[in-house]
Amino acid sequence: MTTARLAETGEANRPALPEFIAIIASMMALAALSIDIMLPALSDISEDLGLANENDRQLVITLYLFGFAAGQLFYGPLSDRFGRKPILMIGLLLYAAASLATLFVEDFGLLLAARALQGAGCAAPRVIAIAVVRDLFGGRQMARVMSFVMMVFIVVPVIAPTIGDGLLYLGDWHLIFGFLTAAAVAILLLTVLRLPETRARELRAPLSIKWLAGAMRTIITTRQTFGYTVAIGFIFGCLMSYINSAQQILEGIYELDALFPVVFGAIAIALAGASITNSALVERHGMRRMSHGALIGFVLVAAIHAGIAISWDGPPPLVLHAGLLAADLFLFGFIMPNFNALAMEPLRAIAGTGSSFIGFFTTGGGALLGWIVGQQFNDTIVPLTVGYLVLSAISLAVVTFTERGRLFQPHTDHPP
Repeated sequence: MTTARLAETGEANRPALPEFIAIIASMMALAALSIDIMLPALSDISEDLGLANENDRQLVITLYLFGFAAGQLFYGPLSDRFGRKPILMIGLLLYAAASLATLFVEDFGLLLAARALQGAGCAAPRVIAIAVVRDLFGGRQMARVMSFVMMVFIVVPVIAPTIGDGLLYLGDWHLIFGFLTAAAVAILLLTVLRLPETRARELRAPLSIKWLAGAMRTIITTRQTFGYTVAIGFIFGCLMSYINSAQQILEGIYELDALFPVVFGAIAIALAGASITNSALVERHGMRRMSHGALIGFVLVAAIHAGIAISWDGPPPLVLHAGLLAADLFLFGFIMPNFNALAMEPLRAIAGTGSSFIGFFTTGGGALLGWIVGQQFNDTIVPLTVGYLVLSAISLAVVTFTERGRLFQPHTDHPP
């Protein structure tokens, strides 16, 4: 990998590749932080705001994701027209304002509205992070860069519940939103000062209905882009099923209480191992071989997990349950960066709009599927494990259809 394209951005203070990866990772990490830091607080929010149905607490996660999905429809086309950095700043300011407003919320409906606005603001760094990487890299290099980004990014879900737990020790759940406000301001300053503008002026076509219709037609009719986008949506639904149910399963069924952040983080470490391995191997073996093999493995592990959950008398041992979750998360770490790179690969000319569409569909679809599975929670792990199996099997079917039945075969259809 080289830094040649970073050198072409025309800015005086261009970051070196490690700094660039850290900046992109911080932009994407804000979304994960906004989800996982809330998990230890869900029971406190439920009690403090008087929720009658304990499954309603999952809406704190789901409404954020719906806002996150909807926001992504706008930032990509706007950044294709006006450049990446101005649109990024608008989104981060919206996120910070919504986080600040939440400090004063004492009503569950207002909390959900603020969470949706948070998600809408946080959509900007997610969309623009992917678009910036596609502006500068393509093909296997993009997949490798995204793997490095994931290596940094993965620290967040590991430590976020512990941060949330620590903030609850210092105060109530409102303090978490104060922390998120500060995080958004810090990332805003970092990107303003150190992120180069990567959208070339000659590519900034006028924003019009005709241009947007043409871009959307390209996205929808590009088999590789559309197929992998749909596949990501189903596999992301597995992750959201786990996040929605994690607190109820680990604290409610396995009675971990104070150890919940520790076990949740330990399971998430599996993603870091996958990111390291993928970054080392993807340029040699290719995105399809790595991701297709991982997806088949994911389905097999999910089938074993569902079979154990259904047949076991009561909940299976925590070590077994956590180990199988970690195995699937390890495989998930090969699937997501490669599927994202495959979906974005044909779209360099409309990277922002493409990132918007992919992000909207995958986040919104994943959030909806994860909420449906989460609402089936019945004090057992059966709904989660069966949901994993069904959603991952559909994802595999979509990929097989997209590749016309030819899995593992490398392609060279698109220039870097």
